[in-house]
Amino acid sequence: MQRARSAAAALLGGGTGTVFALLAVIFAIVFAVNPGFFQAASLMAFLKQAAPLVILAAGQYFVIVSGNFDLSVGALVGAQVVIAARLIDGEEARTVPVIGVMLLFGIAVGLVNGLVTTVLKVQSFITTLGMLLVLYGAIRLWTGGAPTGSLSESFRVPGRMGIENVPLLGQVPWALLIMIACGAAAIWLMRTRFGRVLIATGDNDLAAELSGARVDTVRTAAFVLSGLSATIAGILIGGFAGVSAQVGEGMEFTVITAVVLGGVVLGGGQGLVVAAMAGALTIEALFTLFNQLALPASLRPSVQGAIIIAAVAYAARRRMRPAGQTATPS
Repeated sequence: MQRARSAAAALLGGGTGTVFALLAVIFAIVFAVNPGFFQAASLMAFLKQAAPLVILAAGQYFVIVSGNFDLSVGALVGAQVVIAARLIDGEEARTVPVIGVMLLFGIAVGLVNGLVTTVLKVQSFITTLGMLLVLYGAIRLWTGGAPTGSLSESFRVPGRMGIENVPLLGQVPWALLIMIACGAAAIWLMRTRFGRVLIATGDNDLAAELSGARVDTVRTAAFVLSGLSATIAGILIGGFAGVSAQVGEGMEFTVITAVVLGGVVLGGGQGLVVAAMAGALTIEALFTLFNQLALPASLRPSVQGAIIIAAVAYAARRRMRPAGQTATPS
């Protein structure tokens, strides 16, 4: 009972409860506009579409809570889809080996981002912005500006298919099950020593280092986890949406918006991974509402920008608060 109360307090405290309330409000409005949205088939389709962003949010959470950014995830998603199509080229036998190559590539990109940030002491914003440009440029050079090849049917299964004939639900998408598994793994990881050190590093890296924590190691691991999450998201998006030059474009900003909407403080040290994933669901629900209301797609970047600015302002106010308190005479 005490653990349940502590978990509830953690979810509702520190600003993270806002995202769950906002998600409920958006769902209520969507239901009022389109009651059929909550029919099993429509709800499963929504969760299938949301799964890649939720998985990306879990990976981005590790980086942001450690005090950094990863702007390369959208480019990595696009690169992974293009790599898969080029290497598989419709051959079913190549599917599993190519997925292995994609996982290694995602780990390598995350490792480079982490080592440049921690060993060379380059700001993560600059490091991952550079990686974004490198990935976009390399893929365009490799493909000549247009994706080539095709994905196999078995590669498309996780993103498109699911368990059929489930009572009351019909099809349960594999993407939903993968999303749940990734979320459970992220929650478990944050309950281990790694998670505690990651939070401490984002809160005060000097204090964490003086206490014996391997600050550079956990921050590098956070980037690797972000690279892995982008790879998994790329597999799902490739199966769901197919191969396109625009795959992954702008996702880095959408996922950062989702994480900060979930109450994760920019600058690190505060926030819950489950709230970050709820932020991703909220963003997808908000975009669904825009579609239901026939609002222009050009409104989306403005909303994302407003959320990020509000989050930055909140983080700046949080950093300034202790100094103000110290200066006040007792």
